[in-house]
Amino acid sequence: MLTLSILLIEDHSDIAKNIAHYMSERGHSMDFANNGQQGLALALANYYDLVILDIMLPKLDGWQVCKLIREKAERQLPILMLTARDTLDDKVQGFQFGADDYLTKPFSLIELEMRCLALGRRRAFSTEKVVTLGALTIDRNAKRVKRDGQLIQLPKIPYTILQVIVESYPRVVSRSELYQRIWGDELTESDALRSHIYQLRQALDKPFDFAMLKTVHGVGFTLELEDEN
Repeated sequence: MLTLSILLIEDHSDIAKNIAHYMSERGHSMDFANNGQQGLALALANYYDLVILDIMLPKLDGWQVCKLIREKAERQLPILMLTARDTLDDKVQGFQFGADDYLTKPFSLIELEMRCLALGRRRAFSTEKVVTLGALTIDRNAKRVKRDGQLIQLPKIPYTILQVIVESYPRVVSRSELYQRIWGDELTESDALRSHIYQLRQALDKPFDFAMLKTVHGVGFTLELEDEN
């Protein structure tokens, strides 16, 4: 499983302790700041896979921290805003300041980790030439997929579907999200996605004993790794 180096900027000690305990037990390394000024300094001075950032912070609030990270950081650092402020305007403002994701309190620690893993994997897709997830290896430059070292031939759209699902793992990707990522606002046939999912399943899973591509009925699609069973 992907392990992450995470900076948590949170002034509520009980929330910070709960997150730290859960994430550390899952193998992730954690660093902490209890105010915005300290958090900004750590974010700019050290390498992290992502930042979990509260909004209501002393010294510098989360909006300011997010904005300054985007202005001053030498690389694109994923930021997940974690806050009790759950209005649409708050979320829009967070994304405008440069947040990559937004999770409102109260929250599930399982969902928090899933969102962190998805952000970490998305960063890997944007920065690394070769990405590995279990038995899958994806060469982004060559657009080449291998499973257990065996080359998997995929047309353009099934490849894009796999890329979206891998970069989002372990989160379930909805059908509407796949439609948006593939076709945007273009009109397409209602069964088009079904056809491309079938092509992906035939190429990715049919030659093997274990099916990696899983349908979560009524929700969407995700991957299951053999070592998860």
